[in-house]
Amino acid sequence: VQLQASGGGLVQARGSLRLSCTASEDTPDIHVMGWYRQAPGQQRKFVASVTKGESTDVADSLTGRFAISRDNAKNTIFLQMSSLNVDDTAVYYCYSRRHRFATTYWGQGTQVTVSS
Repeated sequence: VQLQASGGGLVQARGSLRLSCTASEDTPDIHVMGWYRQAPGQQRKFVASVTKGESTDVADSLTGRFAISRDNAKNTIFLQMSSLNVDDTAVYYCYSRRHRFATTYWGQGTQVTVSS
């Protein structure tokens, strides 16, 4: 499966941004889809995930500001980010997998830059 992420860009602090990620096909490998992010000099960190049944999980530190959703008909997920701050600056990577211990597929990453 191939994943295509989009929607990144430059946004001012306290602004909002929505990322999208579309899978090339509907397979069991996209049962779970979500996002990680990686800031310069840091490890990649979990952001949020959503299953085909639309069960969601958001990192504790981002709950209330970030929300994830899914359109199964389009094999697409969305990450709505609000009240952004400079610490949210990172490359955001879309991923998919069948389940927690299965192979992870990664998208190409999309840069989000928040200016103060």
